Amino acid sequence: MRLTFERIGPARCVVGESPVWSVAEQAWYWVDIVARTIWRLDASTGVASNWIADEMVACLAPKESGGLITGMESGLFSLALEEGGAVNHQRLARPAELGAGMRFNDGRCDRQGRFWSGTMFMDMAAARPNGKLYRYSAEEGLSQAFVEQLLTQNGLAFSPDGRTMYLSDSHPLRQRVWAFDYDTGTGTPSGQRLFVDMRAYPGRPDGAAIDSDGCYWVCGNDDGCILRFTPDGRLDRKLELPMAKPSMCSFGGPGLDTLLVTSISAGQDPADPWAGATILVRPGATGIAETPFRG
Repeated sequence: MRLTFERIGPARCVVGESPVWSVAEQAWYWVDIVARTIWRLDASTGVASNWIADEMVACLAPKESGGLITGMESGLFSLALEEGGAVNHQRLARPAELGAGMRFNDGRCDRQGRFWSGTMFMDMAAARPNGKLYRYSAEEGLSQAFVEQLLTQNGLAFSPDGRTMYLSDSHPLRQRVWAFDYDTGTGTPSGQRLFVDMRAYPGRPDGAAIDSDGCYWVCGNDDGCILRFTPDGRLDRKLELPMAKPSMCSFGGPGLDTLLVTSISAGQDPADPWAGATILVRPGATGIAETPFRG
């Protein structure tokens, strides 16, 4: 299948991340972590807008009540994006370990509308296993840490029925994706097991998405590709991309048949026109509508 890539504007993200499709708004959101920027693309008009937050925003999800829930440097926040570029910040929770050099990283809602995200030590060269994975809900607030000893938490995703949770560690020393049994009633993962050892495949496992067949699409950071793994962990497709460091993909668009892919320009050749680009591509598959944060 021959792919065509549509670039969204001329902007180059330093660390583009966390694309998500808002069904209610018929719009895409994503972030540039280092630039503290939140991007929004209106699918009907093609207009891209952006807002600058007070600190780095690593991940986000739309809220059912409007606005966004986000993982940032100093905690989880509720954000309201206002006219003129202003951002109204309200901190919801702060884990005790979020000190100097730490921040949240990858995050998304489960199928019931609870928000999941993990922490990391930002200096990846230090390889400090300080990261932990948390759940946040309006009813219960911030959970205990469900997974610990993470270097670079990433790759959160939930199967179409919500009963399997995926998580990766994208650090060069780990490069693994795990699957968990997921209790949709209590929001509790259990039975952690290896899903894919990415050291056997191109690229490091970065952000991910789930399609309507339950397949796991993961960005192969450093190798310019997206890999699709079937629910039994078998690689069955590879999409070659124009950028070397794709960071996360997300299904969306009116038919949920389009992938928005973010990428990273940090450390790349400044002359590379695709480094840091955000693109749209139709891979011949459809996704699952993401559940907004409820509460």
